This record gives sequence, structure tokens and C-alpha cells, in this order.
Amino acid sequence: MDQLEQIISLIALTMGVGWASGINLYATVLMLGVLSNMGHVTLPEELMVVTDPLVLMAAGFMYCVEFFADKIPGVDTGWDGLHTFIRIPAGAALAAAAVGDVTPAVEVAAALVGGSLAAATHATKAGSRVLINTSPEPVSNWTASFTEDLIVLGGLWTALNSPMYFLIALAVFIVLMIWLLPKLWRGVKSVFSWIARLFGGAEPANPSAGKISHKGDVRPSVPDSDH
Repeated sequence: MDQLEQIISLIALTMGVGWASGINLYATVLMLGVLSNMGHVTLPEELMVVTDPLVLMAAGFMYCVEFFADKIPGVDTGWDGLHTFIRIPAGAALAAAAVGDVTPAVEVAAALVGGSLAAATHATKAGSRVLINTSPEPVSNWTASFTEDLIVLGGLWTALNSPMYFLIALAVFIVLMIWLLPKLWRGVKSVFSWIARLFGGAEPANPSAGKISHKGDVRPSVPDSDH
């Protein structure tokens, strides 16, 4: 029974760090490092790097930068776009480290799962921010940012202390993401289409290159001349 609990805890930690990294990577690293240094959790040896003071200082500094960037409309979308290349590979690396010293096959599998979860949560966050930014007021951005931070902190705490409850909640979260992501994608496409029409809606400079008949054939324009 103890072995089963250890396996469940390991799976929850592995999936938890990948899931949380896609939402807020720096909060994830900071929380894991602080909790481990305070003796509240015991991390696998390969994940103990997050307890290093240099890593904690870097994560704390970047969390402060993201804390403000994440609450400015437009800036948050640019920040999310840049972090497409950071959150996903970092989530994969943290998930691989979370499984500890095991076979390379298990580490690769953990990296694939962690990276996929990070990509899914990152896409959900970035897509929702694009739609939120269609509202001119900043309150919705602040609300979304604070909510995301609380979700990361609460989710990681649950993964570390109640892994079975976390896995159940994660399964529900994944189902919601599968339902929500196509809707977000359509909404994002609509927003960018509107922007494209706004900045690229000018008429061509020489529209008389040809005339289109009702049947769809193109008839060249013939200049008037006296015969």
C-alpha cells in the first residue's frame, strides 16, 4: 500500500509541475524551492536544484517581472508569446526531474507528459488573455492574473499533500481544456482577423485592372477611343 501511495505521489508531482509550468513557471519553481527549504516537502534528488539560492533568486526576480507584465493589457499577450519557448520545455524538464533517478524511458515519458500539459495550459492561458484584452479596462486582466497565481499555488499544494485529489481535479481540468481550447482558438482567430481588417482594409491602388462579370469571368478594361 505504501508503494502504491508513493507511485501516486510521484505521478501527481510529475504531472503537477508540468501543468503548473504552463500557467506560471516562475511561481512553480519558487514554490517548490521554498517549500523544500522550509522542510514542508521532500523533493526527488534531481529536482532539488530548485532549492538552490541562485535558482530561487532568479525565479523570484522573474516572478516579480511577470507579476506586473501579466496585468497590463497587450503586454501580457506579448509576454505569453515569448514564453511559448520557455514554459513548455521547462515544464518537460521539471517533469523529467520529478520522476527521480529511474530509467531513461521513464524520464522521456515524463518529459513528454509534462511538456504536453505545459503546452495545453499555456495555450489555454494565452488564448484566454487574447480574448480578455478585447475589453479596454484592466480589471479583467488583474482578476485573471491573480486567479492564475492562486490556481498554481493551490494546485501544487494539493499535488504535494493530497495527490489523489489533485489527479482527480487534473482529469476534470483536462476535459475542460479539451472542450475550451477549440472555442478559444476560434475566438483568437476572430480577434486577429478583425485586427487584419482594421490595418489592411484599404482598397487596391489600381482597381481597374479588370472587371468581374456576374458569371465570375474577368473581362479586361478597354480604354475609350474614337474610331
